[in-house]
Amino acid sequence: MKINWSAREVDVFLSLAETLSFRRTALQMHLSQSAVSGTVARLEEMLDVRLFERTTRTVQLTLAGEVFAEQARFLRHQMEETVRRVQEVAQLQVGRIALAALPSLAAGAVPRAFARFATQHPGVQMELIDSLAGPAFDMVRAGRVDFALTAANPAYADLDYTPLVSDRFVLLMQRTHTLARGRGAIAWAEVAELHHISMPAGTSVRQYAQEALLTHRIRFEPRYEVEHLATIAAMVAAGLGVSALPELAAQVVRRPEVVTRPLKAPVLHRPIGLITLRGRPLSLAAQAMVALLRQEVAGDGTRTG
Repeated sequence: MKINWSAREVDVFLSLAETLSFRRTALQMHLSQSAVSGTVARLEEMLDVRLFERTTRTVQLTLAGEVFAEQARFLRHQMEETVRRVQEVAQLQVGRIALAALPSLAAGAVPRAFARFATQHPGVQMELIDSLAGPAFDMVRAGRVDFALTAANPAYADLDYTPLVSDRFVLLMQRTHTLARGRGAIAWAEVAELHHISMPAGTSVRQYAQEALLTHRIRFEPRYEVEHLATIAAMVAAGLGVSALPELAAQVVRRPEVVTRPLKAPVLHRPIGLITLRGRPLSLAAQAMVALLRQEVAGDGTRTG
């Protein structure tokens, strides 16, 4: 027996096996009913067996038809899996990756991961968007990016969150500051009255600082609010105040005039996680990028610890 059917013909058969209606199958497959009948007839001729019992009112699978339907479903799955795997190989050669990341990561771990990935897979295009959590979630949902790296765990049913690293808070201060002479951890309560430079309300950095001081019944009221990490570092270097930042952020804006000390009581850790759309698996190229990002983020933790 010579097998000479197409994937399209198998799909027509599977549609009819499910609907048991030539009319509905024709609508689903965008064919005429006569074209559906012709497809079934060709399959039956090739297999030399009846696949359906037809009357003027009903259509039923024969025993041979049920066996063929079971095997056809498996065949279609295998075909789809074959295409997926071939495409994944192609993606590592000529694919594209887009990701959103917190500014602290976009200015540190992500570019280093990009550089390593570009060396290994020069044909893959890469796009980086530095973004806060809210917009990043929207970009993942819309398919604008493959995944996002954020400090927030989204409480949304359509998004998955995978922890990557825990980012401890430190205090940035001018090198000539009195507190810069020590090396051990400083309690939040000890620095509550200092002039603080912080990010705007609603950012994860600001929320964690507020949480830490609220444990001491102290309201966090920074002297200055700025949006960019480089500005915070410059203001600290100029002696305008101190700033509580996660270690990864502090690593990005490290300057000779600025020193850091860990914060305690409480010891706060900002989790950094991977945000993906539930039910949409990452491509092979995106998975390779995530593996590199894990290494780079963990390396930052080692260097700053």
